[in-house]
Amino acid sequence: MNRTIKTAWGTLAVSLVVLALKLAAYWMTGSIALYSDALETIVNVAAAVGALIALWVSAQPADANHPYGHQKAEYLSAIIEGGLVLATAILIFQEAWIGWQHPKAPDTPLLGLALNGSAGVINLFWALLLIRNGKQWKSPALVAGGRHILTDVWTTIAVLIAFALIPVTGWLRLDPAIGGLVAVNILWAGYGVVREAVAGLMDEVSDPELISRLDRTIAGNASGALEAHDVRARVAGNTTFVEFHLVVPTGITVGRAHEICDHIEHALRTQLGQAVINIHIEPEEKAKHGDVIIPDRHAHVKNREELIYPQQDFRSA
Repeated sequence: MNRTIKTAWGTLAVSLVVLALKLAAYWMTGSIALYSDALETIVNVAAAVGALIALWVSAQPADANHPYGHQKAEYLSAIIEGGLVLATAILIFQEAWIGWQHPKAPDTPLLGLALNGSAGVINLFWALLLIRNGKQWKSPALVAGGRHILTDVWTTIAVLIAFALIPVTGWLRLDPAIGGLVAVNILWAGYGVVREAVAGLMDEVSDPELISRLDRTIAGNASGALEAHDVRARVAGNTTFVEFHLVVPTGITVGRAHEICDHIEHALRTQLGQAVINIHIEPEEKAKHGDVIIPDRHAHVKNREELIYPQQDFRSA
C-alpha cells in the first residue's frame, strides 16, 4: 500500500469521526447551519471513498488497454467530488429557505458549539496535511480532498459566528442565513475542484513555469547536442509526460546520441520525479536556431570531428 492510499484511508477515518461529532451537534441543537455543516461532511465521507478507489486505479501499471497508465482516474474522482458538492449545496439551500420562512432558536447552543468546534480543529489539521502532501506527491485526488475539507473549516467558523451572534442580536434568521452562505462557499470550492480536474483531463499545463524549468534542465544537461525545440509536457496524476526534438551534429554515432539522451532523461527525472520522456533525435540541418540552445554543446571535445567520431584520431590521419 503506497503512501497516497494510506493517506486516503486516513481521510476516510477522519471524515467519519468528524461526521459523528457534527451529527451529534445537529441532533442536540436542530440548527440549520449545523445541518449544512453535517451534510457537507457526509459528502466528505463519500468523496473519501471515491478518492480511495481512484488512487487504487491510478496506481495500477500500464497495460495493453491503457499504455500510458491509469493516472487520470484521480481527475475523474475530483469531478465526481465536484458533483457531490453541487448536490450538497442544493440540499443546504433548500433547508435554509425553509428555515428562513420558519425561523427558530437553536437548542443547547453551547454544547453544539463545543462539538462543532472540535470537528473544525480536526478538519483544519487534516485538510492542510492533505493539501501539502497532495502537492508534494502530485496527487490531484488528495489536493481536491484537502480543499474540500478546508471548506468544512470555513463552514465551522461561520457556524461559530452565528451561534455567538444569535443570542446577542435575537435575529433567528441568522441561522438559515449562515446556512445559505455556507452553500455559496461550497459551490465556489466545488467549482475550483472541477475546474482543476477538467484542466488535467484536457492536458492543460497546470504550472506555467514548467516548460521554462524543462528548457533550463535540458540546456544544462545536453552537452554534445546543438539545440532542443518543440518542448511539450503534460501532467497526469503524479506522472509528467515530456517530449521534445533534440538536434545533434550530423554524423554523430547512435551510441553518443543515446548517451546524451540518457543524461538528459536522468536530469529531468531527478527534477520531476515519475516521468515518461520521449526524445526525437534530429540532424543539425533540422535546427530552428531558437527554443533551447545548448550553451556547452562543444564541451569535452577538442574539435568537431572528435564530437562526431569520438573513437577516431583525426590528427594522425
